[in-house]
Amino acid sequence: MQLSFIGLGVMGYPMAGFLAKSGHQVTVFNRTESKAVRWCEEFGGDYASSPSEASKDAEIIFTCVGNDDDVREVILGEKGVIHGLKKNAIIVDHTTASSVLAQELNDYISNIGSSFLDAPLSGGQAGAESGQLTIMVGGDETVFAEVFPVMNNYAKACTLIGKVGSGQKAKMVNQICIAGLVQGLAEGLHFAKREKLDIKAVIDAISQGAAQSWQMENRWQTMIDNEFEFGFAVEWMRKDLEIALHEANRVNAKIEVTAIVNEYYKEIESLGGKRFDTSSLIKRLES
Repeated sequence: MQLSFIGLGVMGYPMAGFLAKSGHQVTVFNRTESKAVRWCEEFGGDYASSPSEASKDAEIIFTCVGNDDDVREVILGEKGVIHGLKKNAIIVDHTTASSVLAQELNDYISNIGSSFLDAPLSGGQAGAESGQLTIMVGGDETVFAEVFPVMNNYAKACTLIGKVGSGQKAKMVNQICIAGLVQGLAEGLHFAKREKLDIKAVIDAISQGAAQSWQMENRWQTMIDNEFEFGFAVEWMRKDLEIALHEANRVNAKIEVTAIVNEYYKEIESLGGKRFDTSSLIKRLES
């Protein structure tokens, strides 16, 4: 298929690579052009000088950028995707953004004869590089069926949640669950250290029971070693939690632990940890 991919960050760069390696014709755009040039040298394909140029003739346009404002700019801006969009094309937004934006974009894009899916990701940089991402999708079932085999090139699980906006709301659930889980793991490890327990023995024991989690199995060692250069950055987690808190306030949902953990992440930022990974919550307990 003729595809375009907008945004070659730590997630988008390898994702677009999987599309090229699977045989699709991929045109990329990145705000820093040198990264787009490097991507083409590694994977082939072409790079464009704007999102609108990248989108010309594309059957599916993927976007993976920073936040709501970035998504609006690359899709609706002066040189945005819509100015190169052909009729019946599909825009798939992999950015973690608000459900309100997803609905806004869907309304606009459907009115000009094309389709939109919101499809935020879970799995972080490691998942993107290994092609093992989890994708939560909101949109029309027929459109999803058309895009599914393409997204499957970089996914281990790709699930249609419901109508447009549902993907973003599912990602909020994901981040709410992770926030409380990582804080619990941080407190458990901190307690074990103060008790001078053999932490490896403790983890070997409890990871076989109800306390087991991906975070426990993959982050306990780096957490006690005070190493926080793995995976999703604190500043991006805070962005995601703020989106979830805003949505929770809108629907009168009580996510009290999430609000507390968001404040803890603010403390990590004040310690110079904006780019630490999310497991750095343990650092505030031991500083």
